[in-house]
Amino acid sequence: MLGLDNPWALPLVGVLTGIVVGIVARRQHFCTMAALERYWFAANSIGLRAWVLAAITALFCTQTLVALGVIDLSNSFYITPTLPIAGSILGGLMFGFGMAFVGTCGFGAIIRLGGGNLRALVVLTGIGLAAIAALRGVTGHFRVWFLDPLSIEFTSAGSQSIGAIASNASGFDLHFPIALLISAIGLWWVFRSSEFRAERAKALGAITIGACISLGWVWTTSFAQYRFVETQIEAGSFVTPVGDTIMQIITVTGALPDYGVGLVIGVFLGAALAAWKSNDMRWEACDDARELGRHLLGAFLMGTGGVFALGCTIGQGVSAFSTLAISSPIVMISIAIGARVGLGVLLEGSPFGFLRAISLRKHG
Repeated sequence: MLGLDNPWALPLVGVLTGIVVGIVARRQHFCTMAALERYWFAANSIGLRAWVLAAITALFCTQTLVALGVIDLSNSFYITPTLPIAGSILGGLMFGFGMAFVGTCGFGAIIRLGGGNLRALVVLTGIGLAAIAALRGVTGHFRVWFLDPLSIEFTSAGSQSIGAIASNASGFDLHFPIALLISAIGLWWVFRSSEFRAERAKALGAITIGACISLGWVWTTSFAQYRFVETQIEAGSFVTPVGDTIMQIITVTGALPDYGVGLVIGVFLGAALAAWKSNDMRWEACDDARELGRHLLGAFLMGTGGVFALGCTIGQGVSAFSTLAISSPIVMISIAIGARVGLGVLLEGSPFGFLRAISLRKHG
């Protein structure tokens, strides 16, 4: 049996956790881009409410575990004292624009790949390579020279966590009260819809995904305490770990897979299992060179933007949100704006198409 000191144990628990997430996400069609499209164009908020419920679940579970002393997030890169504000905004806009061009994010691409979608394989390859370049390659120079210096320091608070900033200003520990307040407001908005309350399977699925993301903090902090090698404290993201997965496949460096790589593999396996069980597996590919080019561009923007912003729709929207990182709402608003502009280009022929749509609604 694998113990905490076994180097393969951490990626293995990542795989097992990812399988659960992949199964649930595939069965419940959990997709950020699809949720936004339905909300904007069909006035259907069910998918968006499910996504918010997952984030709220991760927040409540994570902050409860912190309050009980089960986990320590002080070493998480999401809540370092330095807030890369320029990277958060520009990276979020890039990611959202790329997400619109592809039709899903990195997480959604893994779910689609599990059902045999070869376009998703192209997208994931592009995301992974772009993420590696933004970390250690040519676009990484732009990040280091231009974006990183444009940061805000929260040194006095010791963290960019909203809880830490509020606690430093008030003199009281407000981490858990703030988490409770945000959770209460979020749950009120989610369940005020009778239509969503009737979607019990979607609600349960969202809660499961949020809890599994929160579980990542438990796994990585526990292993960090018992392993003699450095262990990254993480919960779930699908940009840099996709690049790490590619590197693990094509190179032998002596470095074993980490939790993020295991989670990526697990989500794919879970999605494939769910697709197979529901007889929903079929090969799909790009229709023409134009569609392929759009997917490659979108993948590059998501991989690069995800590194600039330190996360994706799951990495910032759920994982970072669960730590109360102030970067999370900044990145997610930027992603939403980028996605809406991207859809304006695709569907309305102009990046300002959404402004015309708003004007028509006001005067309609």
